[in-house]
Amino acid sequence: MYQIAQLNWTDSYETIVVGIGAADAIDEGLDALFNGRVKTLIQSGDISTKTGEVTVLPTFAGETTRILFVGLGQRNDITTENVRNWFGKVAKQMKTRGLKDVAVALHTFTDGAARMFTEAYEMATYEHPTYKSAPKEAVEEPTITLLGDVDQTDIDTGVAYGKGVNVARTLTMMPANILTAETLADYAVELAKRHDFKYRILEKEEMEGLGMGALLAVNQGSTIPPKLIVLEYRGAEEEAPIAVVGKGVTFDTGGYSIKPKDGIVGMKGDMGGAATVLGLFETLGLTRPKRNVIGVIGATDNMISGDAFKPDDVITAMNGKTIEVLNTDAEGRLVLADAVTFAKTYEPTAIIDVATLTGGVLVALGTDVTGCLTNDDTLYRSLETASRETNELVWQMPYFDVFIDKVRKSEVADLNNSPGRFGHMIFGGAFVGEFVGDTPWLHLDIAGTSERAAANDLGPKGPTGVMVRTLARMIESWER
Repeated sequence: MYQIAQLNWTDSYETIVVGIGAADAIDEGLDALFNGRVKTLIQSGDISTKTGEVTVLPTFAGETTRILFVGLGQRNDITTENVRNWFGKVAKQMKTRGLKDVAVALHTFTDGAARMFTEAYEMATYEHPTYKSAPKEAVEEPTITLLGDVDQTDIDTGVAYGKGVNVARTLTMMPANILTAETLADYAVELAKRHDFKYRILEKEEMEGLGMGALLAVNQGSTIPPKLIVLEYRGAEEEAPIAVVGKGVTFDTGGYSIKPKDGIVGMKGDMGGAATVLGLFETLGLTRPKRNVIGVIGATDNMISGDAFKPDDVITAMNGKTIEVLNTDAEGRLVLADAVTFAKTYEPTAIIDVATLTGGVLVALGTDVTGCLTNDDTLYRSLETASRETNELVWQMPYFDVFIDKVRKSEVADLNNSPGRFGHMIFGGAFVGEFVGDTPWLHLDIAGTSERAAANDLGPKGPTGVMVRTLARMIESWER
């Protein structure tokens, strides 16, 4: 699909993509395709140099059919975020127009553009799966020629990041009657075999033997048994792993603390954290960084039946801590409690948990910023640096003793799972922190960012695959 060539304006392409800034000198070869009239076309407004505007014009001479101009505005204002989004626009134009032979003049954009283009193309042209009776016709992949001195590794890395995001999007979009804990585990096994990872699937009986009373309590009302999914990526010889833990609640009714009818729709996406972990492992399998990473996913649904757990129940987690259940809709932190405890058996250098955990993070940060708690500022700075490169914004929330004390407040148990509405996002993370101990830790609440209400330059509305690229970049540049 992707190939590399040097720029020659006289070569034959269906379309060449060119970035053009407001103060750019006009390349003679490009100008020749328009009989020396590029400047005139800019002055007349037929070619726009305004930031992010796309203009498509047929050529007047030569073998290339058309030029797709992308306005760059003032070049000193160009950012990685802008270029990636502009390439997303280009990719969508390619798809809409059915273009099959496209060359991209990378030098007209910015350094490192090959990686940004392939990442953006994979993400922007993605379509969510549907279950309509009439299948869509398969679309032939275009030939994309990247013009310039391009490193194949940059191409492959961009593709890997985009594919990882799309894995997470697809899994999150799947209905809960199709994507159960069992099928999520089956997918993880298939992914592990495809990339030669070690894997382990813990069944209910083994969880019972390990004393995973928190995860098992959430599963009590279900007819589908839970799974604890473990993936191991080994890219280094002697190095403690990074553990990435995902909440895999495949559907959340709220249990006996049942959600309202409007709030229950869309709860198939409550396994967004698990999807991020599996998307990350897709990227790791393709990029093969020199790091060790353990993925742990607690997978179950949260249903109602005569056997379901109830408010006022007291349950015991894998690490022996007892928990007073005040809200059965605060189930994700219970799943994470046992999953994090299990991850600690690998003696990781850091633990990162990812979960669609609370509505509170939406109230606090909206839909564009992921909330984070941490016990290690250095670890957070690594995350923040990676997030700025991927434009997946994060914000550190306060992790003070006043919040921890409220999680520990119970007359009958060591902890309670829901101290109240005010500070809800922080309570959720602080509860998970009780199972982390001294291990450097990041808690990522993606309840606000895991889905979007409208399409953007890098994909359709719906699941976003958020944090796949940020975590992959963080691991890629790991320096602890």
